[in-house]
Amino acid sequence: MTANLCHAVAMSTRDFDRLFAPRSLVLVGATDRAGSVGAVTLANLRNGGFAGALYLVNPKHASVAGMPCFPDVGHVPQTPDLAVIATPPDRVAGVVRQLGDKGTRAAVILTAGFGELGERGRAMQREISEAAAAQSIRVIGPNCVGIMVPDVGLNASFAHLAPSNGDVAFVSQSGALITAVLDWAKPRGIGFSKVISLGDMADVDFGDTLEYLRTDAATQAILLYVEGFSDGGKFMSAARAVSANKPVIVLKVGRNAEAARAAHSHTGALAGSDVVYDAAFRRAGMLRVDTMPEMFDAVETLGRTGAQSGDRLTILTNGGGPGVMATDALVSRGGVPAQLGAQTLEKLNAILPPTWSHGNPVDMIGDAGPKEYRETLETLLGDPGSDAILVLNCPTALSDPSEAAKAVIETIRTSRTSDGVRNVFTSWLGEYSAAPARALFDAAQIPTYDTPDDAVDGFMCRVRYAHSQAVLAEIPVPDPAADGTVDAVIARALAAGRRWLDSDGVDAVLSVYQIPTPPSRTVADAAGAAAAARELGGPVALKLRSPDITHKSEVGGVALDLHGEEEVRNAALAMLQHVKTARPDARLEGFFVQSMVRRPDAIELIAGLSVDPVFGPVVLFGRGGTAVEIIADTSLELAPINAALARLQMQRTRVWRLLQGYRGQPPAAIDAVAAVLVRLSDLIVEHPQIAELDINPLLADAQGVLALDARIAVTSNLEANARARSVRSRDAGDAVEVRP
Repeated sequence: MTANLCHAVAMSTRDFDRLFAPRSLVLVGATDRAGSVGAVTLANLRNGGFAGALYLVNPKHASVAGMPCFPDVGHVPQTPDLAVIATPPDRVAGVVRQLGDKGTRAAVILTAGFGELGERGRAMQREISEAAAAQSIRVIGPNCVGIMVPDVGLNASFAHLAPSNGDVAFVSQSGALITAVLDWAKPRGIGFSKVISLGDMADVDFGDTLEYLRTDAATQAILLYVEGFSDGGKFMSAARAVSANKPVIVLKVGRNAEAARAAHSHTGALAGSDVVYDAAFRRAGMLRVDTMPEMFDAVETLGRTGAQSGDRLTILTNGGGPGVMATDALVSRGGVPAQLGAQTLEKLNAILPPTWSHGNPVDMIGDAGPKEYRETLETLLGDPGSDAILVLNCPTALSDPSEAAKAVIETIRTSRTSDGVRNVFTSWLGEYSAAPARALFDAAQIPTYDTPDDAVDGFMCRVRYAHSQAVLAEIPVPDPAADGTVDAVIARALAAGRRWLDSDGVDAVLSVYQIPTPPSRTVADAAGAAAAARELGGPVALKLRSPDITHKSEVGGVALDLHGEEEVRNAALAMLQHVKTARPDARLEGFFVQSMVRRPDAIELIAGLSVDPVFGPVVLFGRGGTAVEIIADTSLELAPINAALARLQMQRTRVWRLLQGYRGQPPAAIDAVAAVLVRLSDLIVEHPQIAELDINPLLADAQGVLALDARIAVTSNLEANARARSVRSRDAGDAVEVRP
């Protein structure tokens, strides 16, 4: 199986050597008309230093810019490895067919304007895709800026600037962002190994490109600008493989976009939303950023630091104010100020004057010089309670900032601790006095930042990347229940034309997957409800059964804490009357009677399942109850998950702290909560007919967990099978060989 999966992924990079290292090239649509795409692209090709043969095609010209021009591809004297197409939209498909007949196997289609032609333009794009597939031509575009490979002198683009050579690959859906990034990077001296504008992705997409860059020796880090995917499974397979070897940093727009489709469960409402992309990038071991400067800062930070093992930061400073600023920034971003150990405090007392801060931040006071910086940093690097050090410097007349920087650099170079080397981040405040010190840090490849806030952002970038790499290392193995009960329940619902399982079906599914529920009975009428109350004994909850009403409490379909047969019977009759008035269209099929649960210290959680249209099944966890949308304390994870991933998912929520115990309350049974999430994941992997599931509330306390209310929606086999294929494609990335 592994060999087949590796082969499938490798096939996605077929003929990429002709795209990114061509020996010959043809520009179709060459012209010397000033300001045109064809003219600018030709100038870039000639000025880039491309050493291979370059041919031009334009039936209207015998020569362009002093070079011979051929009337069509067929007249070009040799078969070009790569074609760059800049013709009107209605001619592109014909050119692709000519290239196929010629034997060319790679093309970059710069041509845009298809969208403005409406259905006719969409038909043209389909024709291009079909022609490329029929002729086995790899296509980048259409509607792209082009591709640039500085180390081979290839600038097959109409960008206004050529990138410098470097070891960072930039891949973008947006051509406008390509040119903006080039413009931003040029004065900062940032170089690139590859710049790839994917455009409309008629063929080559993010998955293909990532798989190619995974083994590209010239690329040490990868930047992605993403607007959306059509094939989440393919992306995840390639992304997980490449992230094991190289940092991948993602800038995705659309964080605040509405969900792609309406849903009737809390979990389903998140499908198609940006939070699923967050989960996908995290699961793929990638780092997501929000801005272009943050993207390049992340590259620099990851390149200049080693693996980060924790989120505890010690701050070393010669000024109190900046130390407090850094601490505020650290806490607000989710970091943890380190607690200095007793031995560390004792050593610092011997090194520093009595007026030092005696804690973290370590304020050495304003006259601290190179000696204090060296000895204090050496001590802090040996403190086991710290995961990283931030060193700050405020310019004073009492010491030289550059000399302090040299002391820090030498200390970092020579210091080693029993448990490895801790990352050190620096921020020399000011401009005039700080500039020489920053140059020293840059030369020593030590991360340095203009402000304490920026330095804390750098540290937290490392922390977040470590978290995503920890998620990447987890490879869940689903353990579905070997039982035909769930299949039978789903089959009955689909045969009856139901989307939502009835109460009996929900109970049966949860029982098979060992998710505890209170004792309950399903009844047809008020008399049956009264009899069920007598049988169950004690107070009960009464819930309406209707295939047309998902949220029963919103229409008066739930009554709690009912005592005795008469009270239950009267509540049932009143409920029927009320619901018939509120929802006269709804089908009423009786009641669900459930024993009331007395667990006053339990925390209300929500656990759920849904299917994202791009990435497939997702698992939800968070704070539950009737105000779940208002509280908005949830986290998503892509299925399948294991216990480790479930715990990491829980830790991303605020309710996690409540589960640890508070104000004398013992901790909740966290392992039991994690087990519910894992079992739900197993359920949707084994039964792709599951469309949505909510357990709300899921009670959790020291005794364990209990699902008080649940809803499960199912879908047809046709949709389910398509989703199952998506899951298998995504998981394929775990089987791909990871090369060092």
